Amino acid sequence: MKVTRRALLERWWLLPVAGTFGAFGYMGWYATRVTFGKRSAAAPAFEAGAAQKIAALSDLNTDWAEVNFRYAGRPCTLLRMPAEVAGGLTVGGQHYAAFSRVCTHLGCTVNLVRDEEVLAFAFNYRPPQGQGHPQLGCRCHFSVFDPMQAGAAVFGKANAPLPRVRLERRGPDLYATGIEPAP
Repeated sequence: MKVTRRALLERWWLLPVAGTFGAFGYMGWYATRVTFGKRSAAAPAFEAGAAQKIAALSDLNTDWAEVNFRYAGRPCTLLRMPAEVAGGLTVGGQHYAAFSRVCTHLGCTVNLVRDEEVLAFAFNYRPPQGQGHPQLGCRCHFSVFDPMQAGAAVFGKANAPLPRVRLERRGPDLYATGIEPAP
């Protein structure tokens, strides 16, 4: 069967229509995955590592005090938390948690964002009512991770939580002794 040029041109409109449906279908699938595909932090599964001093307990004298460090070749952050966090450490009624600062979306560095208005304006994210505390934000693709939920991704393209760092107290100091594998 020979296809004429006229017959081909009469069906040419199918190409942009199929492309449009395909693009909108992909966008719908991706938006659903990003919005509803978030994984919460499971029970800690630390891989043992060399003990490394991070900070003295006296360096973290207020809630949300932060110390940045490197462990197992990854940038990490240690936070003094206002409440206990899964995978964290409690010492004398004070709570601490440490997380990798490598975003689980594409590997950019996350930073502690203390100002809710910065989260709202720069990241297009407002925490639910009553959860107005600092968040860890990735400036590359605007993912937000909640340290009070063990580093779970709460907004943006990242779906997996930040890997946690195992903490130990040795005398007046905090040490890192393991880290969860990157997803």
